[in-house]
Amino acid sequence: MAVATEARGGAESAGSVFALLQDGGRRGRCPWLRPAASAPPLPRSSPPPSRCGQSGRWGLREESGCPALDMAAAAAIAASKGNGGGGGRAGAGEASSSRRKKGPGPLATAYLVIYNVVMTAGWLVIAVGLVRAYLAKGSYHSLYYSIEKPLKFFQTGALLEILHCAIGIVPSSVVLTSFQVMSRVFLIWAVTHSVKEVQSEDSVLLFVIAWTITEIIRYSFYTFSLLNHLPYLIKWARYTLFIVLYPMGVSGELLTIYAALPFVRQAGLYSISLPNKYNFSFDYYAFLILIMISYIPLFPQLYFHMIHQRRKILSHTEEHKKFE
Repeated sequence: MAVATEARGGAESAGSVFALLQDGGRRGRCPWLRPAASAPPLPRSSPPPSRCGQSGRWGLREESGCPALDMAAAAAIAASKGNGGGGGRAGAGEASSSRRKKGPGPLATAYLVIYNVVMTAGWLVIAVGLVRAYLAKGSYHSLYYSIEKPLKFFQTGALLEILHCAIGIVPSSVVLTSFQVMSRVFLIWAVTHSVKEVQSEDSVLLFVIAWTITEIIRYSFYTFSLLNHLPYLIKWARYTLFIVLYPMGVSGELLTIYAALPFVRQAGLYSISLPNKYNFSFDYYAFLILIMISYIPLFPQLYFHMIHQRRKILSHTEEHKKFE
């Protein structure tokens, strides 16, 4: 490194001396050093060669030294962060489209369409069953018994969504999907089904109505999205009605679990007490209380995330309509 510095310094000093002599030749003091009229000016010391496309010292690329590559990298990063912004430019559009995740294949798409159509129809059956039972009884009390079987069937059928994420035909988090689906399945089977006394509670009807409306909209949204023909009304409903339905559903779930607590404690349901050969104990009553407490940090995060998504997606749709 020192040798290269000294060599470069010597070259620069020699160049400066020669430049002084050349200047003297121009002024007539040294005519023999005067350059010819057609001769080009002597080049100054050239900058170090470009490191275009090379990595840094530690293999971390900060700037390539090549403006074209820097601009292309910036465009690729921007395209990967956005929705392919700058799609009017051929190079950036092709690069962004090649880096996008591929959707499901034709067979997987056909299967997902059928699955979502069946689930939409199933929750419509539940909705119709609730309306018919209410019109027949003239009261909203104990409507759960009229839709108990289809509710259990189609809510349990949502377990397939975890499999869809696991095998990669749906680009969603397996952990998040498992949490969302299993929490509902748990409430249906481990609370409402297992504690018969709570099935006539109004809180059960509260979360059933919220789930029914939410799932009809959600599965319709997925179906039309897969068909690349999503009506704005369904998109609006998907990102607007949750403002009321989410608190309504969570309130019903919490009240149902709370109503089940005395019966769980009295019967010792699903609890394991010591002593036993496994030297293990489990208190289902305390477990339900922990589940209720977990709603405190989890629900606000999900709710405000949906609020943020609503602003982002619906405002983007409005801007797109104005642009058209």
